[in-house]
Amino acid sequence: MNEETVFTPSDREYMQRALRLARQAEGRTGPNPMVGCVIVRDGEIVGEGFHHKAGTPHAELHALAAAENRAQGATAYVTLEPCSHYGRTPPCADALIRAGLQKVVIAMPDPNPLVAGRGIERLLEAGLDVKVGLMADEAGRLNEVFLKSIVTGLPFVTYKSALTLDGRISTESGDSRWVSSPQSREASQRLRNLADVIMVGSGTVRQDNPRLTCRLPGGRDPVRLVVDGTLSLPEDAQVLSSSPSAPCIIATTAAASRDKAERLRRLRAVEVWLYETSRYVPLETLLRDLAARGWTAVLLEGGGGLAGQLLTGGLLDKIEFFLAPKFVGGNGPSPFSGFTAARMSDAVHLTGIEVSRETGDIHVTGYVSNRREHFPPGNPLF
Repeated sequence: MNEETVFTPSDREYMQRALRLARQAEGRTGPNPMVGCVIVRDGEIVGEGFHHKAGTPHAELHALAAAENRAQGATAYVTLEPCSHYGRTPPCADALIRAGLQKVVIAMPDPNPLVAGRGIERLLEAGLDVKVGLMADEAGRLNEVFLKSIVTGLPFVTYKSALTLDGRISTESGDSRWVSSPQSREASQRLRNLADVIMVGSGTVRQDNPRLTCRLPGGRDPVRLVVDGTLSLPEDAQVLSSSPSAPCIIATTAAASRDKAERLRRLRAVEVWLYETSRYVPLETLLRDLAARGWTAVLLEGGGGLAGQLLTGGLLDKIEFFLAPKFVGGNGPSPFSGFTAARMSDAVHLTGIEVSRETGDIHVTGYVSNRREHFPPGNPLF
């Protein structure tokens, strides 16, 4: 493996195809990464595949099955370092070696401690030509959810909010239907479809009584999570019974009524997570508990106070804001009512900003600068 590797335009073309293949399983592989693999021999793609969901064959195995004996002497382009350990599937590095490949081009190493360079070492020891680093930034962005969870033990948290151009998520009277355009609301449903968990505060439940389901045809309902330190949500709230396929979790504290907690626990598909704190749910602990259940992609959808707490704690990773070209004035709530910067120098910045007008609103995407780092300082990714 050379320190300075020169990649050709064809190399980039094949890796780009592998990345596109990997993204076909977006939102469906957690807690595993999305991985794509393309096998090329004599300038022709002879096999390709991607990882569909956790517990099923990895991308390399799909590509090798498609290539059959044409993998002999070929080059594999893989978006993430092939695994080297036995899990629910056998090691992909061994499969590539047995197939007789000559070369493997890898977008980025796998930071999973069970892999962490061992797959690359195994390929090198078997005499394969291994190149690493082609389109590494793109591969890192593709798997930002996996990378955050595997490195920090925390899920990747995205905050989606619709707000007016003067920064209000509702009018002063509390009316929020509708801030954003129908196209923006459909884009929000797509975000729900990709999330493992949709998270709101109890104030959002009391104010809007949302169902928090995915309304896209063929979409998947995320787990509904209500952060409610005093267990104030109504017992007939729609969120408690809106989905037959995903549980509803209520995170509460010792300040909650034990009788009410028991009544809620008796409801179908409702879990009450009780934290022995006096009033406020310990958010980092809650997020780690979600990741321990294999839920690594969290979509925060409501509660400026909750969003502010996550922002203050460095627990918020990304924002998806839909700014409607309208003003409502007054003293309506902001998307970060739980966060205050005393000085402009204390403001939290966004990086990697993208702006789109495809929905008719101003759709702003960006990464929060004070979030927990995915990699040690000095790593070129992120």
